[in-house]
Amino acid sequence: MNHLTKGAAALAIALVAGGAMPTADLTLSIDNLRSDRGTVMICVTSQASAFPDCTGDTKARRLIVDAANAGSIPVVGLAPGDYAVAAIHDENRNGKLDKRLIVPREGFGFSRNPPIGFGPPAFSAASFDLAGGPARQTIHMKYIF
Repeated sequence: MNHLTKGAAALAIALVAGGAMPTADLTLSIDNLRSDRGTVMICVTSQASAFPDCTGDTKARRLIVDAANAGSIPVVGLAPGDYAVAAIHDENRNGKLDKRLIVPREGFGFSRNPPIGFGPPAFSAASFDLAGGPARQTIHMKYIF
C-alpha cells in the first residue's frame, strides 16, 4: 500500500510539473507623453505578422490605459519568447491613431525604442526576449505634430 501511495504522489507531481507552463511578467513604462489626456493603446505580441497592431494574433495582449496612469503597466502571465510592443497615445479617445495625410498626429512608440523611418519599425527592431522572469520595457513616446 505504501508503494502505491508513493507512486500516486509521484504521478500527481509529474502531472502538475509537466502540465504547468512557465510564464513571465512584463512591466511597461510609457514616458515622454505630451499630456495626460486620453488613453494609451498598447499591443503586446509575439508574432511578427501581427506587429504593430496585434491583428490576427489571438494570444496578443491589447491594453488601454489612461494616459495619466501610463507610468507602470503590468502585463502578467506571458509565455516566454520574443515579443514586441507598440503604443499609441490616443489623446482624443477615438480608438485609433489619427493622421494628417499619412503622418501620425498623435504619439506613438515601440519597445526597444528603435529609430523611426517611414512607417513602423520591423518586429525584429522592436522585439526583445522575455524569459521566465520579470522584465521591463520603457517606451519613449514620439510626436511628429
